[in-house]
Amino acid sequence: MRIFHRSPERDQQSAGRDAEYSFFSVDEGAQFRAHVRAAFAERGLEVTVHSGTVSDNTGRQFGLRNLAAICHQEPRGRKRWPHLIRGHVGRLLRVVDGPSPLEFLEPDQLLALLRPWVVARDFIEPNADRYVHARVVAPGLCEVLALDLRESVMTLPDTSLAPLGDIVELRARALDNLRELPMESHTILHGPQQMHFDVVTGDSFFTSSRVLATNELARDLTGRPLGPDGALVAMPNRHQLALRPIDSERDTTLMPTLYGMTVFAAANYEDAVGPVSPDVYWWRDGTLTRLVRQEGVEPEFKDDIEFEMLQMRLADNDADQR
Repeated sequence: MRIFHRSPERDQQSAGRDAEYSFFSVDEGAQFRAHVRAAFAERGLEVTVHSGTVSDNTGRQFGLRNLAAICHQEPRGRKRWPHLIRGHVGRLLRVVDGPSPLEFLEPDQLLALLRPWVVARDFIEPNADRYVHARVVAPGLCEVLALDLRESVMTLPDTSLAPLGDIVELRARALDNLRELPMESHTILHGPQQMHFDVVTGDSFFTSSRVLATNELARDLTGRPLGPDGALVAMPNRHQLALRPIDSERDTTLMPTLYGMTVFAAANYEDAVGPVSPDVYWWRDGTLTRLVRQEGVEPEFKDDIEFEMLQMRLADNDADQR
């Protein structure tokens, strides 16, 4: 987990960067794609390797972004890449070539695996007409219903959801299932000016989607429900969720914490497996308001009158109690 420092490059910084994945050097990118081609060939499938995808002769395409991030983050370096890539390709082909869970699981079994999945809007944009049920949860983010298959996630288009029941009831069931997921790794990060926030990390594809149950998660982490002013949250990738409950009476570290979470979100988004969002949000009563947008070189702190009023109120409370 990173907050103030990025992982070192595997090649020297001066090496030319790969056009598709800047965390790779040109040489690393070429070696990575060669291993990918070899792994598919070992499975009897000849593929054409493009910069960010591979395609077979039937027209199927498989993205490489998450696999590239896994290899980049491997602490033992390139010697482990063939093993990682073979395992990933094997799991991928088992999923796409095997029978669909919709074909062999009973409706009750499918409902037990149903989860709401928070993803970047771009994830479903090419097929948005198939996911009319998708719900916008924040700028750039949406919630889509999916099956938790442990090794993978299967998003469910509207045609697959229809036989299972009413969409409102399905969403409620999915959210209940999300709340029942076991607690994963939890740590509290501290930094300058007494900033601090909680981070939940796990192998689940739905760790960051716990933001949909922020109040319950806060209670599990701190033993207390959230106050009326909610919490700051960040979901840099699908395996991490940062959360900072706001003390409505006296919170003197709110702004340092917002800056710290901004650094954390950027550092854990750029080359992450399953990136979700580099931004920081304010959660209140189930609504997410974006406070920090990270799209350029420097983060953009969005003007929000209600958040500004919160800061003034907290400052007044602190002055009164001194």
